[in-house]
Amino acid sequence: MEQLLEKYRALNERERTLTIAAGIMLVVSIFYFGIWSPMQQSLKTNKAAVASQTELLEWVEQSANRAIQLKQSSGSNRTFNGSLPQTVNQTAARFNIAITRMQPQGDEIQVWVDKAPFNEVLKWLQQMEQQGINIAEADLAESDEPGMIKIRRLRLSK
Repeated sequence: MEQLLEKYRALNERERTLTIAAGIMLVVSIFYFGIWSPMQQSLKTNKAAVASQTELLEWVEQSANRAIQLKQSSGSNRTFNGSLPQTVNQTAARFNIAITRMQPQGDEIQVWVDKAPFNEVLKWLQQMEQQGINIAEADLAESDEPGMIKIRRLRLSK
């Protein structure tokens, strides 16, 4: 450090001024490119992510309200007498829902779907309830694609 001070003292006044100006520019550049600019970029990215998540939340709330309305308006007084696996397959095909796995268990059936449009799943479930099939349990998860869901487990009963 002493050597640097000696070299600085050995400079004439004009060189000292230039050295100080260069040092100030270096500090400002480090601050701007090392701190300020990355922080602003991160802020923009986070604002975009918040906007996207807010939009998704609004969509989910609207869809949830729609699902509640559909459930309330469906006639659950009917009783189902047909083949549960056959009806589930037929109604799923009608709504372009590809069933990944189906496991009958007496008067119940469990269904798994890897990827399906949320709105079509709601229509499918409403159709089955209108036919008298009860939805005993539903475990749904968000898919990687917008508007798509995974049915982790759907338990239906007569």
